[in-house]
Amino acid sequence: MSHSQNRSKNIFTIECRDIILREYQVEDLDDLHNITWQPHFHEFLIDWNVAKEQREDWFNNYEIPDNKRFLNAVSKDGDVGELRLRLGIISRYTGEFIGVCGTGILDKVSPPNREIFYGISNDHRNKGYTTQAAIGLIKYLFENTNVEELVAIAQIRNVPSNKVIQKCGFEFQNSIDIENRKYNYYKLRSR
Repeated sequence: MSHSQNRSKNIFTIECRDIILREYQVEDLDDLHNITWQPHFHEFLIDWNVAKEQREDWFNNYEIPDNKRFLNAVSKDGDVGELRLRLGIISRYTGEFIGVCGTGILDKVSPPNREIFYGISNDHRNKGYTTQAAIGLIKYLFENTNVEELVAIAQIRNVPSNKVIQKCGFEFQNSIDIENRKYNYYKLRSR
């Protein structure tokens, strides 16, 4: 597993076995929008399925610039504060944009509350890609930033997501309610 800034285009990537995590590119907008409208995706990732115009606004005016700010903070001193990083999950075999994996502040729980989150296209579920993505991002955060603890939540009935979190080494803390949905709440400390 390695991460790099592709010098020619200066694109941040994290290499995993079957997938590559990379910062959003302008051409990812349609793929991202389509994935967020898949029923399993918006059933568990609340508020992600928005109108195309809204997605485009977030994508160009918040998400891509946020990624740059996060990566600049990493290269400066590793202090990422409350900045967010959102990466596409790219198939190594097809080059296709198949999901998202990222980190930000989960304001629904008390600090430290930097979370990791992920979602994957219906066609690519149950292949271990999400676990690879989450492990790749966790390793990157613990080795390159001042982050010492991560949290993750998954709706109790979202069995695949709970399995990913557990495979990444997170420890179950308790069940919590967020907006009338029951979640399992987990923590992971850097070694």
